[in-house]
Amino acid sequence: MEQTLDHRALYRLPWSLPDNAIAWLEPTSACNLACLGCYRENVPSSHKPMDVVREEIDTFVRLRNTDGISIAGGDPLLHPHIVDIVADIARRGLKPIINTNGLALTKDLLVELKKAGVHGFTFHIDSKQGRPGWRGKNEIELNELRLHYATMLAEVGGLTCAFNSTVYADTLPYIPDMLKWAQEHIDLVHVMVFIAFRQVVPDLPYDYYVGGRKVDMNVLKYSMDDEEEVNITSLDILNAIREVYPDFMPSAYLNGTQKPDSFKWLITARVGTKKRIYGYLGPRFMEFVQTQHHFWRGRYLAYGSPRMMRMGRLALLMSPFDRPTRQTMKAYLASLLTRPHEVFRRLYIQTVTIIQPIDLMEDGAQNMCDGCPDITVWNGKLVWSCRLEEPKTFGTFVQTFPKHWRFPGEKDEGRK
Repeated sequence: MEQTLDHRALYRLPWSLPDNAIAWLEPTSACNLACLGCYRENVPSSHKPMDVVREEIDTFVRLRNTDGISIAGGDPLLHPHIVDIVADIARRGLKPIINTNGLALTKDLLVELKKAGVHGFTFHIDSKQGRPGWRGKNEIELNELRLHYATMLAEVGGLTCAFNSTVYADTLPYIPDMLKWAQEHIDLVHVMVFIAFRQVVPDLPYDYYVGGRKVDMNVLKYSMDDEEEVNITSLDILNAIREVYPDFMPSAYLNGTQKPDSFKWLITARVGTKKRIYGYLGPRFMEFVQTQHHFWRGRYLAYGSPRMMRMGRLALLMSPFDRPTRQTMKAYLASLLTRPHEVFRRLYIQTVTIIQPIDLMEDGAQNMCDGCPDITVWNGKLVWSCRLEEPKTFGTFVQTFPKHWRFPGEKDEGRK
């Protein structure tokens, strides 16, 4: 049964354009895979020289107060100076997070990156990547590959481990089993991210303009002819989870620029062991973590360290002030009455993030992530990374208008 979610009951993440937990660096658009959900054109010779990369990091430091920098692309591991990039970010006191498909990651490179100061990895793995050796495998079968990378990071130690998956209509039913797998490896996997699939479909009832000039969106990488997948939302993903885990409860969100009650980022923090999830941490807990981190460190928290994610018992101390955390504490204490040996098991925190990219409103307004966490740099400015192909191709971002749109008060013979 489809459920709704009241945004007023959640903690609205305080992230904004100048003060945000994350920034998004793209040192290359070269990639060794061709993912269906990718929004970046693959250009093999696109590695940026180190002086350009440093200028872009300087732009983040100058314009955006941030905790961590996601190093993405393309696949950043293909950049010949990826170790130097990581070291440069770490020297500035920021957390370098590598977003990769993992194909180019070796144990030797991993050790070198850790020495350079890498904070963690986000591996993008899903069934629409055409990954060599894994073609035709579903999301559950791909858990074997996810475990390979999680184990590799654990063996090196001290690195955060996150997994991204783009969600399509036919992969939506797999999400609960993916979360079950993540729970079974809660000691290794710190974050699971589900991204709703979005592409530009030419048959949608909109025209696309740059200035006063109509443009053809078919030239962009993220244009396609099939409109079957375009309407997946964060609530679709949430409802798929709740079909198996009805008590699954997000605690924080980031709204859209056009709809304050839309969920562009939806974050859940759960507490448990490899055997059981006891419950969830609530909005007050999230507020406490973000505001305290900003108070003491001067910036909002991006990725918690593995040590932080092992502090499930400490998190339960917030139970007097946070109802979901209190319910989690009660479930945990009740379990100890029948299984007292569980007190010797470590309690972990694991976060689940749902992301919904751009959606178009009926009037053509573009509902983006308010205070976009994945903002990147283009020509010295902060711009949306998910739509970077637009300024690269047309010189600026595209505006959308409903077909047969006219100014208020115009008659039918007006603008068509």
